[in-house]
Amino acid sequence: VQLQASGGGLVQDGGSLRLSCTASGYAFIISTYGMGWFRQAPGKGREFVGAITRTGAKTTYADSVKGRFTISRDNAKNTVYLQMNSLKPEDTAVYYCAASTTYGLQIGQSTYDYWGQGTLVTVSS
Repeated sequence: VQLQASGGGLVQDGGSLRLSCTASGYAFIISTYGMGWFRQAPGKGREFVGAITRTGAKTTYADSVKGRFTISRDNAKNTVYLQMNSLKPEDTAVYYCAASTTYGLQIGQSTYDYWGQGTLVTVSS
């Protein structure tokens, strides 16, 4: 089972990016997992960004990204997205997606069972 985050890159302050998280591997049906996004800035620990329930009916976000970032999912495409608008230099980090078998919105890293390789987002001032 593998999760792969993609879509990172270099963007100017105030710009936008959309990250994608796709799943591969035998019978990994992403619709059966709650999904989350985390990030790790240079020299800092990994932090929660946002999460979405299995159906996409509920989402939650860290205060630092609320109103700027949006998580969505397309279960038919086995993909979860993180739309990032009004990006700031402090959003610079490696972004990771993760899958949780625990029901509901999960904020804690320990509740996630599968992690993808990250994608680097760099926001220039």
